[in-house]
Amino acid sequence: MHAGGGESSCDTVDGMAPRSHGSGQCERSALRRCPDSVVLEPGVLIFHPENVSLDEQVYVGHYAILKGYFKNTLTIGAGTWIGQAAFLHAAGGLTVGREVGIAPHVCILTSTHAEPGRARPILAGAIALAPVTIEDGADLGIGSIILPGVTVGRGAQVGAGAVVTRDVPPYAIVAGNPARRLRDRPED
Repeated sequence: MHAGGGESSCDTVDGMAPRSHGSGQCERSALRRCPDSVVLEPGVLIFHPENVSLDEQVYVGHYAILKGYFKNTLTIGAGTWIGQAAFLHAAGGLTVGREVGIAPHVCILTSTHAEPGRARPILAGAIALAPVTIEDGADLGIGSIILPGVTVGRGAQVGAGAVVTRDVPPYAIVAGNPARRLRDRPED
């Protein structure tokens, strides 16, 4: 209820009352995979841990959110580093390769709301799921956003604050909103 009494238009969407997704607090043993070499800093939240797999020597920074989903999986490869307050959403499926750098405040999304028309709020639109893949050795700069359906190629670098709306080729360097290819990383 809002200050004037009665329901606020934010209380429901299409008559459905909001419901909790839970606290996100769980024991390591609840994860599908979480070897002893994984570091989970204080404040990490993990939803649907039964669908979350962390490989050897993964680091998950303070207050990061690993938002598993009741279907599809969130898989993180060995040696990957996830920075503080990163948000990884796996409703559409999320695969992160080996030795990937995910800077603080990165946001990876795998779902959107379909356009329901002007007569209805956007939240009333059907949820559309699309998987995201971050390939081995890629690096996502601080505050970057990866949108549903995107693949970030092997060894690619995404600049700070970039909004990635389409696939990034292997070893490309992208930046901006929307992210654009600046150049390729040099060969050894």
